[in-house]
Amino acid sequence: MRRAIFPGTFDPFTIGHYSVVRRALSFMDEVVIGIGINENKNTYFPVEKRLEMIEDFYKEEPRIKVMAYDCLTIDFAKQVDAAFIVRGIRTVKDFEYEETIADINRKLAGIETILLFTEPELSCISSTIVRELLSYNKDISQFIPEGMTI
Repeated sequence: MRRAIFPGTFDPFTIGHYSVVRRALSFMDEVVIGIGINENKNTYFPVEKRLEMIEDFYKEEPRIKVMAYDCLTIDFAKQVDAAFIVRGIRTVKDFEYEETIADINRKLAGIETILLFTEPELSCISSTIVRELLSYNKDISQFIPEGMTI
């Protein structure tokens, strides 16, 4: 079975994240959405709410699992028996960062990272921007997957 993890904070889960998961399912048997717990990040939603929102959204998709983790991503990948890490890339800056992390992950754990480039129409969407819109009580429905409850 080809299993990948898709790690991130997902605060909140956007249509960009949805796109990466949808595309990863075209070549993976299972995708584990791993919500990384990072005490250094100021999040809008508590991890329990993020788990609930994403699990509820994917409740009819048996090939998606949603879990939180508070260890190194490569250790989480081992815990769930994933051979791959899937990441989305929006910009050159994202690519440079992800390339470095992918090289380290491969050296430390032998795990391969698959980088999926964001569709051009989604490249401006980030959780940071969506969180800012939320903080000003703006409608974010166009930036989250249709049917997701916030």
